[in-house]
Amino acid sequence: MTLSEEQHVFRASLRRFCEERIAPNAAEVDRRGEYPWDNFHACVEMGLTGLGMPEAYGGAGADHVTQAIMAEEIARVCASTSLIVLISKLGMIPVINWGSEALRERYLPAVASGESQASYCLSEADAGSDVAAMRTRAVRDGDHYVISGTKHWITNAGISDLYTVFAKTDPAAGHRGISAFVVERDWGVRVAKLEDKMGIKGSPTGEVVFDKVRVPVGNRIGEEGEGFRIAMATLDRSRPTVGAQALGIGQGALDQGVAYMKERHAFGRPIAELQGLQFMVADMAMRLEAARGLVHRACATIDEGDPRGDLSSLGAMAKCFASDVAMDVTTNAVQLLGGNGYTKDFPVERMMRDAKITQIYEGTNQIQRVVIAKKLFS
Repeated sequence: MTLSEEQHVFRASLRRFCEERIAPNAAEVDRRGEYPWDNFHACVEMGLTGLGMPEAYGGAGADHVTQAIMAEEIARVCASTSLIVLISKLGMIPVINWGSEALRERYLPAVASGESQASYCLSEADAGSDVAAMRTRAVRDGDHYVISGTKHWITNAGISDLYTVFAKTDPAAGHRGISAFVVERDWGVRVAKLEDKMGIKGSPTGEVVFDKVRVPVGNRIGEEGEGFRIAMATLDRSRPTVGAQALGIGQGALDQGVAYMKERHAFGRPIAELQGLQFMVADMAMRLEAARGLVHRACATIDEGDPRGDLSSLGAMAKCFASDVAMDVTTNAVQLLGGNGYTKDFPVERMMRDAKITQIYEGTNQIQRVVIAKKLFS
């Protein structure tokens, strides 16, 4: 699809911002493995934490294609920082779409302003792809629910002060017994462990424990038993921006590879003149552009309200294809730089490690293929 003039201007402005404020910190963020607070504050100053929040609650109300541009441009220089804005939006998608007006008024303005950050708590140790196998319980006790259980692989664990949690209110009902809640950290949420990961090291991932945490009934999102539907519909809306993140990582690696080829000499000339390597970067560029088109189409479908019921499969395609392309492109970028690409002196090594997670989180790419096939045979 064709971008508007405003979107082109936004991309150019955001690229300057990312090159000046985010890129200089990227290697150190990865090396230290600590949350990039300086980058977070820069994103808040730029208004990026509110970009995807509705205008009525202090956000910019940007369309999803524009949000994808943001995810791509930040991830192009620092994948860890791109998660700063993506994960809070993911945590608030259920509130935006299915939450009560009271929940929206209470939490969305704080996330939009950067005062609060949010996490999405769905996966468990034995309930990742098989969400219905979750064991976390929410038991009604008067005007509260008491939530007990442990969630795994939670992005922004320990940083977020808001956690959108999925728990079983009726264990006998399978996936129809799952409900969703907004839980505040200060109510007793505890982080038991932070993972030591291959990539996106500046974005904490952890094990979050809910030990008889009391949550007001008013913090339930939707009705009892609607949690599974809300969780799946949320992922339909967020997977295209994971595709955009993957796209940005791949684009950053391609840009680094092309720049290196112009400077590196072999056999008395720049290696950019070697046709074998030219064909490699041409294929990388073509696949990235194809991924960009698919990501933007899926995002546009969200903005259109999914009139043909294509969002689930399109979102899966965008996430799956773009992340597979990112892994391939970053691996080839390392190859283009040779021994230099295998060292931490050049960013393609980090980009290759960062790209891998995009094939795994928000549903593995094997699960995405199941979603796509299900739509084809329905």
